[in-house]
Amino acid sequence: MKPTYHYTTVLEALEDLKEKGFHHDFNLQTEAIKRNPNEFSVKHVYRYEGDSDPDEESVVYGIVSVSGKKGVFVAGFSANSDDEAAKILEKLFIESNGQ
Repeated sequence: MKPTYHYTTVLEALEDLKEKGFHHDFNLQTEAIKRNPNEFSVKHVYRYEGDSDPDEESVVYGIVSVSGKKGVFVAGFSANSDDEAAKILEKLFIESNGQ
């Protein structure tokens, strides 16, 4: 099973991924993720849970593209989050854990 990490802040997760070579901002490529989800794999998931407000929850994905580009995608993690790219990445992560 791939690791899921819990950090105090999103910044800690981003810094940890940067140290691991994940430099690209995949939030700029949400359409590519939605159109071609199988061209990406989720290697790391970092969750941040706000102390008092569920709307402060977020998730940081460490992603690798088929071209070898390593980067991050940051999304809201609350139940009312409607980010389609984030839902696709979560599905990819779950599916890859089954293999």
